[in-house]
Amino acid sequence: MIELEMRHVALGYDHHPVLQDITFKATPGQLVGLIGPNGSGKSTIIKALSHVVQPTAGEILVDGRHIAGIPRRELACLVGVVPQLPLLPSSFTAFEIVLMGRNPHLGMFQSESRADWEITRDAMEKTGTTPLANRHVNELSGGEIQSLLIARVLVQETSAILLDEPTANLDIGRQMDMLDLIKNLCREKGLTVMAALHDLNLAAQYCDRLFLINEGCIYAEGKPAEVITDSNIKRVYGADNCVYPHPVNGLPTVL
Repeated sequence: MIELEMRHVALGYDHHPVLQDITFKATPGQLVGLIGPNGSGKSTIIKALSHVVQPTAGEILVDGRHIAGIPRRELACLVGVVPQLPLLPSSFTAFEIVLMGRNPHLGMFQSESRADWEITRDAMEKTGTTPLANRHVNELSGGEIQSLLIARVLVQETSAILLDEPTANLDIGRQMDMLDLIKNLCREKGLTVMAALHDLNLAAQYCDRLFLINEGCIYAEGKPAEVITDSNIKRVYGADNCVYPHPVNGLPTVL
């Protein structure tokens, strides 16, 4: 079990600042959600925590260690990532794509073992992707590829998972299936999970804590009922809306 932490972090691209003074901690057993308008910096935070984007100020810590001092292979054994726009080899089968999640655990020139194959089959079973196993990537829909990426991160067997729009391209049933799976794994295995989400209702229903990002900073943070309010949503998204308690569980629902 590990913690992910940012301390007064600034992030940007080509000297164009995106985020300033970002400070938070994500702890084991919690699903933390990043919400906010398009371009607010949600994906940038995910990239920084996976060491794809370097901070221009502040500290990023993985289990108390500076992320810059953790070797890439070791970091891949600690933190798994489901990217928003993956680049996948079209000639590979779905099974081969998911099996790639075992790469950080293999030595140089080491081949996958029977155990690696079993771990891959189990992840595909959990994500409902087993029927896709022998199909090539260029034959799959966006939603099917998204499901494979979630299976691949499970195969990686990390203590922390970063998800950038994990429900993109999924129909409503698959969205719930995937978030149910991630939420259950988070609780049962004590994983540290952070997800960038566009759907405020899904964020409210599944996340333990939320960070609302706006104008380069964390505008609001806390439990869903504390963050998803009429005033916050109107101020940040600039849209008329009504936030009601869900009729079953009382969590906020945006209409």
